[in-house]
Amino acid sequence: MNNHYQPFIQILLFVTLVCALSLSWCGKAYSEDLSLKCMADNIYWEARNQPVNGMIAVAFATLNRVNDERFPNSVCEVIRQGPTRPSWVTGEPIPVKNRCQFSWYCDGKSDTIPLKDMNIYEVSISIAKRVMGEEFKDNTGGAVYYHADYVTPSWAKSKVRTIKIGNHIFYKWVNGKH
Repeated sequence: MNNHYQPFIQILLFVTLVCALSLSWCGKAYSEDLSLKCMADNIYWEARNQPVNGMIAVAFATLNRVNDERFPNSVCEVIRQGPTRPSWVTGEPIPVKNRCQFSWYCDGKSDTIPLKDMNIYEVSISIAKRVMGEEFKDNTGGAVYYHADYVTPSWAKSKVRTIKIGNHIFYKWVNGKH
């Protein structure tokens, strides 16, 4: 073996050993990175045309769901929540089109961020980091739901409106109940 590569191989072996001995540490780091990406993607797709306060509000509505026992307990699971069906190609579960909590996730369109929007996506990443790092206060009043102001979903009647930011109207449970 060429000695030139030996330090690199030693570092790689060390990191592999640390991860093998402490799966919770490696798993936590991976989970945090994945949560950050899920949150940034959700901010981008749900609020890229909103003011920064609106982007922050979407992040908090998502995080409020994570902290609410009625929803899944991770950012990615909250965003991907919805019915699934087996893929006709692989048999793996895939989201049922237009039936997700966050419509962009199951609208059948590509979820690749366009190059022309990378600056907006960078803002989404920054907001995700800061919201998940508890650098901002919740600007939604505890909202777990929101919708665009040009639609009137039937569920809105059973929730308490908390605030309107940009084109989104935010809601929370009535007395903490469904």
